Amino acid sequence: MGLVSGTVVGAVGCRLYEQNGGQLQHLVQPKNSFGGSQQLSYQPSVEELQAQKERLEDMIAELQVK
Repeated sequence: MGLVSGTVVGAVGCRLYEQNGGQLQHLVQPKNSFGGSQQLSYQPSVEELQAQKERLEDMIAELQVK
């Protein structure tokens, strides 16, 4: 019974993935701050990375205080 149920669910999931593959890929792709998809060749600047690092350090410090 479980094998049959798993097979049916897998087949339905596969069919839905085939029909909605473009929408699913759009959901999975990373977003930039403007809401668009990032290019794979995007390289953040040192300043951007430094700002992210500082924000993360601030968040870590806040969590450690709590």
